[in-house]
Amino acid sequence: MKTEGAIVAITGAGGGLGSAMAKRLSAQGAKLALLDYLTQPMEDLKASLGISDDDCMIIACDVSNEEAVDQAFIEIKEHFGRLDVLVNNAGITRDALMIKVKDGELVSRMTLANWNAVINVNLTGVFLCGRAAAEHMALAGGSGLIINISSISHSGNMGQSNYTAAKAGVAAMAVTWAKELARYGIRVNAISPGFIGTEMVRAMKPEALAKLSAMIPIGRIGEPDEIAHTVQYIIENDFVNGRNIEVDGGMRL
Repeated sequence: MKTEGAIVAITGAGGGLGSAMAKRLSAQGAKLALLDYLTQPMEDLKASLGISDDDCMIIACDVSNEEAVDQAFIEIKEHFGRLDVLVNNAGITRDALMIKVKDGELVSRMTLANWNAVINVNLTGVFLCGRAAAEHMALAGGSGLIINISSISHSGNMGQSNYTAAKAGVAAMAVTWAKELARYGIRVNAISPGFIGTEMVRAMKPEALAKLSAMIPIGRIGEPDEIAHTVQYIIENDFVNGRNIEVDGGMRL
């Protein structure tokens, strides 16, 4: 598939990774549907891209809401006439140890609310958006591509029971969907970023950032555009299917 002229929907488009994807793909001639919970970051992004309303639409969408997701993808089809690529990027964190005990007393535990919040957005949201996108792609009778953004945390990371479970599920769904949707000409892959230099990561204390970088064999954190570049690679290589590509500088959890 060519990036130029492709209709690409990106969830979580207002965040660091999502905006990097939008910038790279727009520069390559893609037309964009930007989805996020908040509209202002997407408005700012669209203005920075300098692209027309015809080539870029903004949709406020809670990806964990079935009705909102289905309506969003109807609007994408109405605006562009089709959908070629979905990047399932939206995600949140609510980190905490499952339990913490000190001196024989329970100090804290991960709340059900924080578990559900992450599962609802990072796992259920990916399912809902993937289902809606696949439906439109299959009914159109052409080719399509879904990319789920997982994480190297899918292997297990302390303090992230909820995030790890969701990202493992996201990676597994990519393989499952690749098998199910190939008959309709739809490819599905996942990308598992390592530590990437989004605004949140770069806001860490210098000593913490240095310690983090030292854990990575190539000695630095990744750049958001390096993940966006991987998205472009998957779009343009039609033989990549059912794979989870880890982009982590050689780091393994």
